[in-house]
Amino acid sequence: MPAITLPDGSQRQFDSSVSVMDVAADIGPGLAKATLAGEVDGRLVDASFEIAADASLRIITARDDEGVEIIRHSTAHLLAQAVQRLFPDAQVTIGPVIENGFFYDFAYEPGFSPEDLEKIEAEMANIVAEALPVERSVKSRDEAVDFFRAQGEEYKAQIIADIPGDEELSLYGQGGWVDLCRGPHVPNTSHLGAFKLTKLAGAYWRGDSNNEMLQRIYGTAWANKKDLKQYLHRLEEAEKRDHRKVGRQLDLFHFQEEAPGMVFWHDHGWKIYVEVQNYIRARLREARYQEVNTPQIVDLSLWEKSGHADKYLENMFLTDSENRNYAIKPMNCPCHVQVYNQGLHSYRDLPLRMAEFGSCHRNEASGALHGLMRVRAFTQDDAHIFCTPDQLQSEASAFIDLLYSVYADFGFNEVMVELSTRPEQRIGDDGLWDKAEAALASALEASSIEYRENPGDGAFYGPKIDFSLRDTIGRVWQCGTLQLDFNMPERLGAHYIAEDSSRQTPVMLHRAILGSLERFIGILIENHGGKMPAWLAPVQVSVLNITDRQDDRCKEIAQSLEKQGFRVDLDLRNEKIGFKIREHTLRRVPFLLVIGDREVEEGTVAVRTREGENLGSMTLEAFSEHLANRVGMRGSTETGKE
Repeated sequence: MPAITLPDGSQRQFDSSVSVMDVAADIGPGLAKATLAGEVDGRLVDASFEIAADASLRIITARDDEGVEIIRHSTAHLLAQAVQRLFPDAQVTIGPVIENGFFYDFAYEPGFSPEDLEKIEAEMANIVAEALPVERSVKSRDEAVDFFRAQGEEYKAQIIADIPGDEELSLYGQGGWVDLCRGPHVPNTSHLGAFKLTKLAGAYWRGDSNNEMLQRIYGTAWANKKDLKQYLHRLEEAEKRDHRKVGRQLDLFHFQEEAPGMVFWHDHGWKIYVEVQNYIRARLREARYQEVNTPQIVDLSLWEKSGHADKYLENMFLTDSENRNYAIKPMNCPCHVQVYNQGLHSYRDLPLRMAEFGSCHRNEASGALHGLMRVRAFTQDDAHIFCTPDQLQSEASAFIDLLYSVYADFGFNEVMVELSTRPEQRIGDDGLWDKAEAALASALEASSIEYRENPGDGAFYGPKIDFSLRDTIGRVWQCGTLQLDFNMPERLGAHYIAEDSSRQTPVMLHRAILGSLERFIGILIENHGGKMPAWLAPVQVSVLNITDRQDDRCKEIAQSLEKQGFRVDLDLRNEKIGFKIREHTLRRVPFLLVIGDREVEEGTVAVRTREGENLGSMTLEAFSEHLANRVGMRGSTETGKE
């Protein structure tokens, strides 16, 4: 007679063993219809799972994150079944859940076409309409190998044959189609109506380029049609905002094969870069950071002392000269310790905050490179704070306040925070870890910041806080970080004289707000769709003549605005004014000044925005004041609206 304890603490008694679905039906028919799976004593199981003893149970529906993941995993099976109905010669390999969706790899020599995706989607819809029960079975490893080989599924048989041990394996089938899977899965295919196949790609068998090329089909699946529609809209928006596309349209930067993963900044893109850098530099100066600059190429022995050579050597660019081995620096921290070590420090000198716009190089795999988001050469808004253990909390709090203020100025007001605590493999005594973790948690709580704890995911040298931003179309970008390091200062001989005259090792705080300037600018471009806020726009105002009679006045206006520090483009081409207005609007220039005979006569400017709004005529002085106000409006959440 199992007693089932539900999440609200209530209990239900049953006379005999009972399935998850039976419990849901006992609660109500609506819940039974919505049930996808269950969590029994903390373990996810199918809705058909039998509970024979007292247990705690949580019913999983599409409202739960686990439910959405189950839907995605089950939709991957739905895809594979539809493919093999339409293309019987296709063999299945693997089909995992990924962020926002799933993929499945197939061995199919003719390959699939985009038109095939439409046919496959239609067949998936047919299977959903059939409401096929999804059933679990168990086989030994050898039985499973024989089963799949008998069906001509050599890839699946090989996967199973390579599984170590004699553990029984679970298989899931629907309508005669079967695949190896841990589960759980939905009770029947009718739960899988909200999906879309998104793209085709190639993938090597087991990720090895020496193996044969497979066909990969990507898809997305959601709890309902509304969520699917919203996601597809986000995809469409992301495609329009892709920083690589916008970068070409606005002539901001480019990449080429002669320097893979390294940015060629053009004039307009570099203006954005310099504006971002100058802004951060001013904020760091206000926060009493020193700014330093350290060498690009450093003897490999320093990276061996710091421990980086053991962990990052594969990602480091190496060179040599005069029988010495060097590395192009992949990060700045060991060099900052060298600056700190020049001279003896007292506890009175701490905290010492050291910042650098450090140009770094990492030998990222070519397949991982992605525009500005993943490069081989980048600049960090990097800084390190050397402090005493007693200063940890106050320094962490000051950094968090600075970070939130900077993000707000860039228009990001939704920040997700994660505190990662001590991993199993770590250095330093537990007392120091206790103090460090408590200091970071207290700093977050002192600023009334909600955070999620991520146990065991800290660095081996100390706990850390990661800060992620949500952009205007809902995507999350991890940018800022604050990491405590007990290890590197000691390894590299950093010390200070404590109040009791003893020689102590400082704690080192690694911290960044933007992360890398390149990646953050890519995020800004996509967040704003290229319509940068007025303070960041590479050209803030374009001055356009209607005929050559206004040329002299246009030049005077441009010179006046430039002397006030504004970024101005002067367009005196012999083109129709409508053409020029459209062109500068497409270039996302915030303000357009149109000068005709009337404006020259009245001493005014006709003002338009890139959104097509006509602000009417005003004096140049009035416009200058208006523009100054717009440029000063940091922190606006605008994404192109002026």
